[in-house]
Amino acid sequence: MEYKVVPLEPNLDLKASSTKDASDYLEKFINHYNLQGWKFIRVEVISTYVSGESGCFGLGATPGHTTNKQMVVFQKK
Repeated sequence: MEYKVVPLEPNLDLKASSTKDASDYLEKFINHYNLQGWKFIRVEVISTYVSGESGCFGLGATPGHTTNKQMVVFQKK
């Protein structure tokens, strides 16, 4: 079996967007790959830790943080 994993990075304005906007975006995203012969399997969330910066003599230092990335998994039809 062949799989494809694609990052899901919608450009939705969170203040103006509705749940319907998000679902429409995901539907179009899935249909785009479906037309290329890929069957949608699921959305996975991958968490990763981003290290902070120490800055110059402590000035401009930023703390580390965890970030989540959504990945869409497809399987070749």
